[in-house]
Amino acid sequence: MNKATCIMVQGTMSGAGKSLLCAALCRIFAQDGYRVAPFKSQNMALNSFVTRDGLEMGRAQVVQAQAAGMEPDVRMNPILLKPSSDTGSQVIVNGEVRGQMPAAAYFKMKRSLIPDILAAYNSLAEEVDIIVIEGAGSPAEINLKADDIVNMGLAKLVDAPVLLAGDIDRGGVFAQLYGTVALLEPDERTRIKGLLINKFRGDVEILRPGLAMLEEKTQLPVLGVIPYLKVDIEDEDSLSTRLEAGRAVKPLDAAILRLPHISNFTDFMPLEQHPLLGVRYVQSPRQLGTPDVVILPGTKNTIDDLLWLRQCGLEAAVLKLAAQGTPVLGVCGGYQMLGHTLADPDGEESGTPCTLRGLALLPTDTVFNAEKQLRQTHATAEAIPFAGAKLTGYEIHAGRTTVQGSPFCILADGTPEGCVQANVFGTYLHGLFDTGELTEKLTAFLCKKKGISPADAPLLSMEQYRQQQFDLLADGVRAALDMDAVYAAMGMDRKGGNRV
Repeated sequence: MNKATCIMVQGTMSGAGKSLLCAALCRIFAQDGYRVAPFKSQNMALNSFVTRDGLEMGRAQVVQAQAAGMEPDVRMNPILLKPSSDTGSQVIVNGEVRGQMPAAAYFKMKRSLIPDILAAYNSLAEEVDIIVIEGAGSPAEINLKADDIVNMGLAKLVDAPVLLAGDIDRGGVFAQLYGTVALLEPDERTRIKGLLINKFRGDVEILRPGLAMLEEKTQLPVLGVIPYLKVDIEDEDSLSTRLEAGRAVKPLDAAILRLPHISNFTDFMPLEQHPLLGVRYVQSPRQLGTPDVVILPGTKNTIDDLLWLRQCGLEAAVLKLAAQGTPVLGVCGGYQMLGHTLADPDGEESGTPCTLRGLALLPTDTVFNAEKQLRQTHATAEAIPFAGAKLTGYEIHAGRTTVQGSPFCILADGTPEGCVQANVFGTYLHGLFDTGELTEKLTAFLCKKKGISPADAPLLSMEQYRQQQFDLLADGVRAALDMDAVYAAMGMDRKGGNRV
């Protein structure tokens, strides 16, 4: 069996669009008839996903796998770092937690993870034709180069050709690209097969003199000027513009609390597709106002974010709205906050043993422990007004919650899950809106409360919508990128798919 060829996308900075470009390439190669897998040796993000076999991986590689038409596989992201503070992260290797580490400790040990990275990569390479590799941050972080396992260090290990992308939307793209190339070692520069200018708005003809000068100074071709594409694809982390407070104004107002350690906010993307639902993220009582529904999302640090909620005045504002009959929904960490108590006897969640009172809107109590609950599941909503809605999703949380009240839903194995009390709902189920059925039930409920007519048009399921957006992304990138040069960089003949 031939081993897969590969292409790597590196960027001049975080947020340059590497993840989306890799998703586009995954889709393009799949459209061209190849079996494709994404790969990122080390990802840092709070948005994660649970695979079918109960392992945890970064959301960006899940999205790229979906673009490629592949089942998400933890080998696509062997190392995941989930920041829990400014100087520490939970370290997840091959889908399982290795522990909580300060940045300095992880920096000292990360080279020891190279065998795990190569084992994952080589195993994938036996099963696919092409691997699309995503770098992290910038390859020109000269203070980190010696122990790099995610940019040029990885490119050397797997002999990957590299495309270097700069973000013109932030300004200074020529300096970004030229400066990055200039800071690389000669052998690293030879790996770069072309430059990409990403997120361009305007007339490309005005850009051409600069492109010619850039090519002259770097001795590298510009293989594409990618337009700022208006596609709606799940975001990786808190850099997302999705979390900005101002969103489209629609008849119904859904306010999601933007917690400091917010995670898995992609749960709420399906709500944004509804013609009647305006979704916004809020950080203060003033921003919160009087929405039609309040949502407390997941968080990587429930204890700290509950204290923040209390200190900034949002707890009092939510309690007031709930008392007035406004529906309140908590998901994962948000669900835990809605209970009576949150106990962390061993300091697993907060670093020091403690017990906090919750918002006391649900008859639940949560105790944190070291063991994570990781599983995919199906469920049927039990709570009125959502009863009968079919749900799919996954659980990913530390902590066990005891429930005295009625369940939110019934899992496929018959287990009650979540809790409901009056107008307050809580569940551990991420992805609960993906089928579209819960979105429709929620919208109908809110419309009835507000005295407006629900929309008649059926919604696309999240999966249908996602596939539509992947095609739009691939079309936009294919039109702007020299794909013949990309195939040539991989040593492939585009027409026949043979190695050159």
